[in-house]
Amino acid sequence: MCLAIPGKLIAITSQLDETFRVGKVSFDGVIKEVSLTLVPQARAGDYIMVHVGAAISVVDEAEARKTFEVLKQLGELNELQPPDFP
Repeated sequence: MCLAIPGKLIAITSQLDETFRVGKVSFDGVIKEVSLTLVPQARAGDYIMVHVGAAISVVDEAEARKTFEVLKQLGELNELQPPDFP
């Protein structure tokens, strides 16, 4: 199953123009770079839903936190965790 994961946009790291932007998103402390092309209105500090490396919508903080907690309880966030090293 493919899921969109909520995260907090902490910085816009690359911006060719208003359309083609990339940002760093925090998923409960795990930082990933994502495409912001589909959410031109997103600004640092916003919560966004991310699907396969692309932000697909801006959501409010309460909804983002609620969704993240449900996904955590279901064990759907395993790929966000850093790998275990021996």
